[in-house]
Amino acid sequence: MDTPVSGTPRLLLRLEGLALLAVSVVGYHALDASWPRFALLFLVPDASIVAYIAGPRAGAIAYNAVHTYFGPASLAALACLDVVPGEWPICLIWMAHIGMDRSLGLGLKFASAFQDTHLGRVGRIAPTA
Repeated sequence: MDTPVSGTPRLLLRLEGLALLAVSVVGYHALDASWPRFALLFLVPDASIVAYIAGPRAGAIAYNAVHTYFGPASLAALACLDVVPGEWPICLIWMAHIGMDRSLGLGLKFASAFQDTHLGRVGRIAPTA
C-alpha cells in the first residue's frame, strides 16, 4: 500500500471535507432545491463500489473517478456557463457526498484494497493467524 496522509495534514483534510459538506448543504438550501431529491441522490456515488467485483484496481479507479472534486467542479463550470442549466443541485449533492466521506476519514482508494485510502486504512483489520 502507498503511504497515507497522517498527523495534522490528515486532520486538515478531514476538516476541509466537513467544511465542503457544510457549504454544499447551505448552498443547496439557498437554491431552495428539493430535499427528497437530495436524500435520494446523496449516496449515489457509492454505487461505484460495484466495480470492485472486477478487482481492487478496477474498483479503485471507478471509486476515485466519482469521489474526486474534478467531477462536481466540471459540472459546476458547465452549469455556470449554462451548458447544463439547472444542474447546480446535482453538483452540490455530489460535493456534499465527497465532503461527508472525507470528514469521516474515507479517502481516495489505493489499488491494493478497498480499505486502503489516502487518509489511512478504514474498517477492521483482519487478525493474522
